Amino acid sequence: MTGPATLCAAFQRTAAQHPDRVALRTVGDGVVITWRQYRERVREIALGLAGLGVGPGDTVALMLTNRPEFHLCDTAVLHCGATPFSVYNTNPPELLGYQFDNADNRVVICEQQFLPQVRSAVGLGGKVEHIICVDGAPEGTLDLRALLPAADFDFESAWRSVRPDDVLTIVYTSGTTGPPKGVELTHTNFIENARITEEMGPLGFDDRAVSYLPDAHAANRWLTHYQNLLSGLQITTVADPKAVLSALTDVRPTLFLGVPRVWVKAKMGLDAALQEAGPLRRTLAHWAIGVGRRKARASSGGARLGALDSMMHALADRLVLSSIRARMGLDRVKVGASGAAPIPIEVHEFLLALGIPICEGYGMTECTCAGTINRASRIKIGTVGIPAPGVEVSLGPDGEVLLRGKNIMRGYRKMPEKTAETVDPEGWLHTGDIGEIDAEGYLKIVDRKKEIIINEAGKNMSPTNIENAITANTPLAGPVAVIGDRRPYNTALITLDPEALARFAERHGLTGQQSELAESPVVRAAIDECVQNANRSLSRVEQIKTFTVLPDVWEPGSEYLTPTTKLRRKPIAEHYREVIDAMY
Repeated sequence: MTGPATLCAAFQRTAAQHPDRVALRTVGDGVVITWRQYRERVREIALGLAGLGVGPGDTVALMLTNRPEFHLCDTAVLHCGATPFSVYNTNPPELLGYQFDNADNRVVICEQQFLPQVRSAVGLGGKVEHIICVDGAPEGTLDLRALLPAADFDFESAWRSVRPDDVLTIVYTSGTTGPPKGVELTHTNFIENARITEEMGPLGFDDRAVSYLPDAHAANRWLTHYQNLLSGLQITTVADPKAVLSALTDVRPTLFLGVPRVWVKAKMGLDAALQEAGPLRRTLAHWAIGVGRRKARASSGGARLGALDSMMHALADRLVLSSIRARMGLDRVKVGASGAAPIPIEVHEFLLALGIPICEGYGMTECTCAGTINRASRIKIGTVGIPAPGVEVSLGPDGEVLLRGKNIMRGYRKMPEKTAETVDPEGWLHTGDIGEIDAEGYLKIVDRKKEIIINEAGKNMSPTNIENAITANTPLAGPVAVIGDRRPYNTALITLDPEALARFAERHGLTGQQSELAESPVVRAAIDECVQNANRSLSRVEQIKTFTVLPDVWEPGSEYLTPTTKLRRKPIAEHYREVIDAMY
């Protein structure tokens, strides 16, 4: 890939190209920052950080919601020759303390709302000397806008001295077990991985994306921060991730990254709207979506619609589908990506039927972001696509997915043994995922190597596949955990989605708190019907024999879900042991 060798050089080039175009904004244009203003603020903040002694080899922690200041501060740290890294805002003090100790950062940049966590973490030890607030300066902190500039700091020389193999960021894996590992990613890692955009179509100043996922999440940094520096892609920040779907009509993004839960909720919202529509509109919508499904399935199989079906699809799109996309704010999307966890096939097919090109991909922090991805020109449903440019994909003897390329991490910070366990001497990253590669080179992920269910009869099953079937068929469901390892049959713990539950309760005249509604026979009957529907899409051995509706809400970053919504299976199994045993 030709062009800048570091993200600092990329930023300087991008900012100079169209200085008066908008680089960063919030919904409704409450805050608007041009590339000229962005460059000026980066220089000011870098001078202030240099005044605190931040320089090459240093690290700076960021604990911020999705707001423009994240971009300003992260880029400024890079221009000091230092390494910025983000921490999840839900992290408890003990975990923050571990990360600060591992990273050796002397500076933390945060919002006032996170000061109690940060101060408690700093009190546990480590090297933190300065806490900078972006929204004021409570006692014992520094105001970002009032940092004193270093008198002898050569800004130009500092960013030009940054090398391609310098650490761009440290991403702490949320991990379903054990302490988080600090993945060190270099400028080269990202720039090489960004070659995928050459195949998606060039990105530029007319493109738009939404930043709503945590910036401690590698994928959000990849698309809505580093791509912004590299290509001029305009970023709209959304501080409350629950508001992302409503923000889409303001932004009308051309690129959008959604974790599966976002896509599931988008489908649920549309399903609910269709239920409330009049008979004629509902019938017309179902017809149009059915036509869209035929097109999605044909494209997935590498075929084209016949002449009659093509005319039908053009009519369906003009009468219905284009209007649905516009109401969702996804009518300008060139590429919609789905990652972090598998998207239910039913949900994926539904969105493709609407004409939204959702490209499911596969990757992990250790490979910067993308290992494989479907291309908008050929989205093969049920797969995570073909290798990204410059990435080799292979399967180990046991089916483990192996990745190799210039996008593979430098290593785990201060963990040489763990690094050696994960990246072998030939450069292959051992992902821990079991996969299959079809005749066309498309990768399908079966499940995590360590999470495969092996029942009493020795049958191997993917819990994720079963969980996705339940989620796709159960509008009321939040996260679902399937149990069955070394058991005679499969059972499920089903949580309730608060928003969907509220709509259901209103429609059925039910009252009470979430815990009370979870015990309602009406709710139980509705979920039972949905689980039976899901079972019809599963093999007999995979089917759910019984389930428990939980009164609890599992939030991202909690004891039961990682910040990227992956199940923490061991804590779930331990906490709900009695509930699980009662189902057997």
